[in-house]
Amino acid sequence: MRVPRIYHPLPANTLENSTQPALSVGQQLDLCDEAANHVGRVLRMQDGQPLVVFTGDGKDYQAVIVAATKKNVRVEITDMVVNATESPVKIHLGQGISRGDRMDFVLQKSVELGVHCITPVFTERCGVKLSGDRLQKKVQQWQKIVVAACEQSGRSVVPQVHSPVALNDWLANLPPALRLTLDPTARKPLREQQLTSEHVQLLIGPEGGLTDTEIAASKKADFQPVQLGPRVLRTETAALTALSVMQYQFGDLATPIIQE
Repeated sequence: MRVPRIYHPLPANTLENSTQPALSVGQQLDLCDEAANHVGRVLRMQDGQPLVVFTGDGKDYQAVIVAATKKNVRVEITDMVVNATESPVKIHLGQGISRGDRMDFVLQKSVELGVHCITPVFTERCGVKLSGDRLQKKVQQWQKIVVAACEQSGRSVVPQVHSPVALNDWLANLPPALRLTLDPTARKPLREQQLTSEHVQLLIGPEGGLTDTEIAASKKADFQPVQLGPRVLRTETAALTALSVMQYQFGDLATPIIQE
């Protein structure tokens, strides 16, 4: 039976600029409310059962439950291992916000494919209106989807879902990186792209794609247009196909797992 992996977040300043493990062998801790609810109420785990705790610091902490109820779970850390599931390519996905569950699907699957961080982008054709409390709740929901994808896929670094921004604002505030945007009319295929930096920014439009004005703005911001092939893909298909190609060419997709 697979041992459950549980995310237990720590204060942000605990992980920042720290080279020390977030948790130590022999340490006991009470899981956060959300993790405890999942372990105690959903999974119905009991005292003595093993689980893996991760905090976002890139390590897996083997643990055993020492006390469990439906609301509170206390665990003891029994071992610590460095998790080597992070891709050597740091891909920042700028995803045009799409309707319904398409956005949720892209977030989930892009995490499985090793994306480094995600910025939902408001574009002319996104058709989604979010602001104020609705926007904040939606970002929290998206981040929960990312956490669940990390638990499932075996990642121990949690990609951040940045606050949604307008496309022009995103383009104007990016650090140096290789910049690519998917454009079905582009002449250069993605598979012919050369990696010039370990940091890549990938722009994907929403349903209906980016407008000519938006493509021009992305080119002005040094985004190189590339295409995936002769067929026009849905926004969620385009994002996952592009990530798969990039991880296969430059990252760790299809890399053999070495058993020690």
